[in-house]
Amino acid sequence: MSKIWIITKRELSAFFDSLIAYVMIILFLGLSGSFTWLFGTNIFVLGQANLDVFYNVAFWSLFFFIPAITMRMIAEENKAGTIELLITKAVSDGQIVVGKFLACLILVLIALVCTVPYYITISQLGNVDDGSVIGGYIGMLFLASSYISIGLFASSLTQNQIVAFLIALFIGIFFHMLFDVIGAGLTGGIGEIFSFLSIRTHVDSLSRGVIDSRDILYFLSIIIVGLVATQIMLSKRNWK
Repeated sequence: MSKIWIITKRELSAFFDSLIAYVMIILFLGLSGSFTWLFGTNIFVLGQANLDVFYNVAFWSLFFFIPAITMRMIAEENKAGTIELLITKAVSDGQIVVGKFLACLILVLIALVCTVPYYITISQLGNVDDGSVIGGYIGMLFLASSYISIGLFASSLTQNQIVAFLIALFIGIFFHMLFDVIGAGLTGGIGEIFSFLSIRTHVDSLSRGVIDSRDILYFLSIIIVGLVATQIMLSKRNWK
């Protein structure tokens, strides 16, 4: 566990030293704050004391931001050859993957914590369903975790960061939107299967304050598959 935490701290330091963390957090807060309070169908237009507008903005913001922060995690190490230096420190592939995953997740968690004032302000405007707020934030964390695992896998496939970014978006768009669209266009069991595969279905369920084991299992499945696939890609160098 100590080795995982060392890698996590290393990656977090890299985020903040390169200003990536600051740019990501500022952009995330700027977009979510603008659309929650000022533009479009904001909270005052809706006239409801909830964070639904914020969750909708975060749903799309994280879809683009997470591939941007994961694209360099392994691709850059592969290109520079520094991934081999980690191995000489007696660090396993699994520890490398989990450490990088936690670093990205902590960065997203920091960004989400910075939005807590939204909840405090809205609670002064009316009665807020605390259960839906907690469920919504849990949904955002699971959403972020899923896309981080996908992003790490995409980054492990190439040495080019831009290619890794595009691969992560390509894979993510199926869960983010296409499965939902396909499910809505089909009826019966097949339509239900595609709807279940849609990440929106499970995020919406959690944001209503309903903690369903099926939603948790869905997200954990994506996370585990993504991390295991990333570890397998790292292990390919041993096959050679």
